[in-house]
Amino acid sequence: MAIFHWLWTAGSYLVPFLFVLSLVVFVHEFGHFLIGRLCGIKVDAFSMGFGPELAHYVDRSGTRWRLAAIPLGGYVRFHGDANGASQPDFNGASQMPEAERAVSFFAQKVWKRAAVVAAGPIANFILAIAIFTALFYIEGRSVLTPRIESVVAGGRAAAAGFQKGDLVVSIDGQPIDSFAEMQRIVSSSGDTQLRFTVEREGKKVAIDATPERKDTRTPFGVSRGGVLGVAAGGAPQDWRTVNYSLPQAFVEATGETWYVIERTGSYLGGLVIGRESPEQLSGPIRIAEVSGEVAKAGIWPLFNLAAILSISIGLLNLLPVPLLDGGHLLYYACEAIRGRALTQRAQEFGFRIGLAFVAALMLVATYNDLVRITRQWLNIG
Repeated sequence: MAIFHWLWTAGSYLVPFLFVLSLVVFVHEFGHFLIGRLCGIKVDAFSMGFGPELAHYVDRSGTRWRLAAIPLGGYVRFHGDANGASQPDFNGASQMPEAERAVSFFAQKVWKRAAVVAAGPIANFILAIAIFTALFYIEGRSVLTPRIESVVAGGRAAAAGFQKGDLVVSIDGQPIDSFAEMQRIVSSSGDTQLRFTVEREGKKVAIDATPERKDTRTPFGVSRGGVLGVAAGGAPQDWRTVNYSLPQAFVEATGETWYVIERTGSYLGGLVIGRESPEQLSGPIRIAEVSGEVAKAGIWPLFNLAAILSISIGLLNLLPVPLLDGGHLLYYACEAIRGRALTQRAQEFGFRIGLAFVAALMLVATYNDLVRITRQWLNIG
């Protein structure tokens, strides 16, 4: 019975994880595929997963649609590519017949190649907007009134003069409609003074407070952000559901997508300069755990996770690192400025650096996952 229980538990995490990851990867790669086809480029293979092929289908255009054994990514290989990372096949290019060369990726004008490469991350952002739009239109949004129920003794809020029952009206002149909106502003404003306007006993009161920048635990690891030291009570009368028309849902979804882009981009930038902690990086193990937990709450929370993951993957791919889409775009920018492509040696050297960077990133993320699991097993905080 123990083995069946283990298999059931593993499946409850693995199935949602594969659903979320496969959806995000397919949309990303389909963005490359679609724009490539529109640009007249031949697509040799569209692979879901890596490693040994489990099944395949060849369409009328000669594209081999592959299902591979390792479901942790995917790729589109255009004609003339040496591999799924769109690294040019320099040796084969010189021997390619003119008819094949005309439909190969490397022979296209630089703007076409840039459009094909950028289409992957853009497709990720479009997927996120589509999911958020559907979520807001069908489910609406639960909004908690920004009313302070408790103030942490000794915290920044207590020192600034917040009191139980205060209703936050605005922050730095920006109207605040929900407690979540207030949390977002506070979280992104660590060690930055903010002016709060609160309603207290029918009067408007101005309070200057500086959120404390500190590490807090999140489902994905450690997050470093601003903490004020207040909490909402969540009384039934403080909750309301906001319903949106389809255009309104689209506007809200675009704003939500931009917020996630801004926060993720800020974290990546902070990571580079040492302002953010690498402990927040999570690998496939943690994403699988979160997918399983979120799936228990229903299909919409799982789609919400897929939207957030889609944005993260889109942004990660835009980093100016060779091997990633952003690295290719960097190469094409150099080519457009110079009037000719970088040398074969320079490109191959860049791809090696990119491979080392991606490998190091995966190692750090996997290490964080293993450390967290070990701490859980040993009951270490």
